[in-house]
Amino acid sequence: MVANVPLPDGLELAGYRIVKKIASGGFSIVYLAYDTEGNAVAIKEYLPSALALRQEGELAPSVSAANLPVFRIGLKCFFEEGRTLARIAHPNVVRVLNFFRAHDTVYMVMAYESGHTLQDHISHQRAKGGRIGEAFIRQVFIQVLKGLREVHANGLLHLDLKPANIYLRTDGTPMLLDFGAARQIINSGALTLMPMFTPGFAAPELTVKTSPLGPWTDAYGIGAAMFACMAGAPPQPAQERRNADRMDEHYGKLAERYSPELLQLVRWALTSDPLARPQSLFELQKALQTPPAPPPPAGPFARLRTLARRLRPARGAEASDTLQH
Repeated sequence: MVANVPLPDGLELAGYRIVKKIASGGFSIVYLAYDTEGNAVAIKEYLPSALALRQEGELAPSVSAANLPVFRIGLKCFFEEGRTLARIAHPNVVRVLNFFRAHDTVYMVMAYESGHTLQDHISHQRAKGGRIGEAFIRQVFIQVLKGLREVHANGLLHLDLKPANIYLRTDGTPMLLDFGAARQIINSGALTLMPMFTPGFAAPELTVKTSPLGPWTDAYGIGAAMFACMAGAPPQPAQERRNADRMDEHYGKLAERYSPELLQLVRWALTSDPLARPQSLFELQKALQTPPAPPPPAGPFARLRTLARRLRPARGAEASDTLQH
């Protein structure tokens, strides 16, 4: 597939000046830009590479007659999505400032904030050999769920929840990004685009195109993003789990580092059966806000094993032999 050429740096567009491309994917291109008052904004351009092609020196994409109906449906969804998001003022949801049509497509203008994605944070921790703590996971995802509940209340599903779409501001507060996969919950009966999904983070009903989508679909994405924080990698893809589900092995490895309550919550959210998952995000949020039970007091043998683990790096096999005798 040929990649789309981004708009040129310095281009004036509906009162905004494009500075540079900062991200691109199969659905859109995102630019850093400045408004007339010099405020930095992020502008997202609807440009699905499977349907439209923009070449060097062009501003408007070319769309074949065969792709035009689907392109227009996606464009309408993108426009409606921008209009819906512009009504949402929530600290944990990206703020949409404006949206407009130009160059035969649609643009969404969002507030630009300093920070990094949760995926960047996971990668940084892994590079240092560290792990993300349970308190951090609970704190971040309680706020993410608050923002996502507001999105659901406005008739939208996200459908592409993953650490790369959760942005951590410099003060640590999370913000939901990239609603490119979102579709109106209420289907008008017209032909609609199937959402693009990321293997490992997508619920089974997103991959088979038969089961209805709902809040439970985003609950799976939340569980998958939490699992990625804990394990440092996405869960087993839903398509593979149908043939041979190996998630129990992964949960077993995480049991040493996280509370049984957090693991049970992630298991619940990642249940393959949509009806067995949380049916509302409030259920998930309530469980996440409930503090885990304190661990039972360690017995003498448990304390001895802990002491052995502490001594082993310093004294090696000698410490181990001493304890065994």
